[in-house]
Amino acid sequence: MLLAFNKPYGVLSQFNENPGEEGNQRTLAEFEFPENVQPLGRLDLDSEGLLLLSDEHDLEHELLHPKNAHRRRYLALVEGEPDDAAIDTLRRGGILIRGHETLPCHAQLLTEEPDLPPRVPPMPFSSDNEISWIELELREGKNRQVRRMTAAVGHPTLRLIRISIGQLTLKDLAIPSGEWRVLDGAERASVFAK
Repeated sequence: MLLAFNKPYGVLSQFNENPGEEGNQRTLAEFEFPENVQPLGRLDLDSEGLLLLSDEHDLEHELLHPKNAHRRRYLALVEGEPDDAAIDTLRRGGILIRGHETLPCHAQLLTEEPDLPPRVPPMPFSSDNEISWIELELREGKNRQVRRMTAAVGHPTLRLIRISIGQLTLKDLAIPSGEWRVLDGAERASVFAK
């Protein structure tokens, strides 16, 4: 079984709280998933969007192993407005993150704000701040990679949403934040489409 979940902001991509963390941390346990499913990969606590879960443990290797170069697409709300040089640096790759050089990726500055529900809780910044949206498509998934990439080009990420895995998109699924559903055969195939 393969599930798609629209992970809200402030939820750990695991079923138990982190040891040593103060209590009341939101986890996947509150969303009443079927027994024995586990997340395939993760989204950080402060990231939102498409997260897959499954009880088929071999799927994690198929989706996450770097040799499979599986596509993941994100929308990043960043500080300021990146110029062409910053976007080109993201595209070219080679940004050093914790001893790893990023691979080339698709990156573009969006000319219009995407149609997204507001984040809950709301974003903590003033309307005077200059902000921009960037769309990024990666074929690798290092820890906090998008955030580290945008910070490296001088535009820290304020909000991050994974909008697709493979050809499966949150928009096509129409799953509200905090909800999930089992994927049908065509949707499942779209996850693994290159």
